[in-house]
Amino acid sequence: MDNKKLLGRRIKEIRKNNGYTQEQLSELIGIETSSLSGVESGRFFPSLHVLEKMANVLHIQLADFFNFFTVDIPDNLDDEISDIISSQDSNNKKIIYKLLKAGFSKI
Repeated sequence: MDNKKLLGRRIKEIRKNNGYTQEQLSELIGIETSSLSGVESGRFFPSLHVLEKMANVLHIQLADFFNFFTVDIPDNLDDEISDIISSQDSNNKKIIYKLLKAGFSKI
């Protein structure tokens, strides 16, 4: 996935986690809703000025927008884990089992 899409996805994730609609965030940072939509869909990059305004409104550091490797935890976590495990081949299931048995205390 290219950086525009990753950044857009991350902005959308942070916006939603803060409870804002596109319209609300757009108004607070002074851009058109269609512009924010374009950023979130990965059609184009926001300017640094716009990113700074977003970071201030969303109470995050500018660098947080570039932490692309976060994972949203679903509400149905047990079901999701079961689905992921059941879709794996035998070798991957063995690896998952070993990881679970070893524990994740170092993570």
